[in-house]
Amino acid sequence: MVKINRWKQTFDRMNQFGKTDNGMTRLAYSKEEQGVTDCFIACCRASGLAVTFDPAGNVIARRPGEDPDLPAVGLGSHLDTVYEGGQYDGVVGTLAALEIVRDLNDRKIRTRRPIDIFSFACEESSRFGFSMIGSKLMAGLIKKEDIAKLTDKQGETIQSIFTRRGLDFDKVEEAGRSPNSLAAFLELHIEQGPILEAQNREIGVVTGIAAPTRFSICVKGHAAHSGSTPMNQRHDALIGAAEIALELEKAARREMAYGTVATVGDIEIEPGAMNVVPGETNLKVDIRSISRPSKNRVVQHLYETIDRLEQTRHLRIERTMISDEEPVRLDGQVIASFEKACKKLKASYVKMPSGAGHDTMNMAALCPAGMIFIPSVGGISHHPDEHTDLSQIVKGIEILEETVLQWAESPSDADSGEGTTYEKSSL
Repeated sequence: MVKINRWKQTFDRMNQFGKTDNGMTRLAYSKEEQGVTDCFIACCRASGLAVTFDPAGNVIARRPGEDPDLPAVGLGSHLDTVYEGGQYDGVVGTLAALEIVRDLNDRKIRTRRPIDIFSFACEESSRFGFSMIGSKLMAGLIKKEDIAKLTDKQGETIQSIFTRRGLDFDKVEEAGRSPNSLAAFLELHIEQGPILEAQNREIGVVTGIAAPTRFSICVKGHAAHSGSTPMNQRHDALIGAAEIALELEKAARREMAYGTVATVGDIEIEPGAMNVVPGETNLKVDIRSISRPSKNRVVQHLYETIDRLEQTRHLRIERTMISDEEPVRLDGQVIASFEKACKKLKASYVKMPSGAGHDTMNMAALCPAGMIFIPSVGGISHHPDEHTDLSQIVKGIEILEETVLQWAESPSDADSGEGTTYEKSSL
């Protein structure tokens, strides 16, 4: 049985790292993220897990199986946060995996397959504008040169950040994992949206994950005095940037049937003075969809808007595509196993896509992969008010554990009497 008080104590302990007066700030590869990672490693070792690291900064904690030659069942999530985020995103899923191992240990349940817990590095894009670095490197979806030029908001390069963290950036591609090393990957995560709460469902069984296309856009006009420059002689970079944002909203609204969204989430204005017409404005754009054609239509509208503004507002606009990822459909057998667990434990559920990106979408390139959601109160996430009730967390852990036992399998031979034997999964 899940010991929720133990889980909550570990959860509270983890969230001392990066805690501020306005939410959690535990950026990838920061000292705060290093602190919570070290804490997590200590908890894993205390539970008898063998902990290893890879050159991307991913943590892998293994519970051995009866047959060490079998591919493992992977579980986990991430521990980094956005700026001023909540306490639940990522941490809930990572600690759910740990609690499952603790529960199996308590009940002396053995499994044929090893169980690997992953704490993925740099899931959030907040530091570099590039998300899920750890799982993408593990799945072989990116190479060193794809991230070599990344810098954070302070202008520090990813190479120097790795060095300070004790990681060798030149070896990041060695984080790649063999596809036959995992039988499946399973992730529990808070929904970060309003659907489960609105439908009064305990579990969301995720069928597919939307993928982002991201841009850095620099709008260049001419700085000028705000009082002496007539309105019809201005080349206002901010007004051009604002029109881009509004056109993106219009384009995404036309694609709502496909779950497509577009966001301008970061904006910087130069010179940034009240009495100066902005001469330069920098935008960060995030376009997501579970449909590639739909997302392409929004991107095309962005290109057309930029071309038009250069002509009509006499601006120079530079666009750089930061990333362009493919939407992912999750494995049908894993989805079926989650549904089987929900029915067995009498949990209400709905099958649904994920608008947010998750490490599971990258692990799907390595093995059968799937994930479940538990409700987010008010649909709030990436915010200090982010919250999920403990009762809902317990239900999610129970569903995840039941599914783990389907995939990890207990030995088919008779048990010695000290443990519990589950039927071998037919999956």
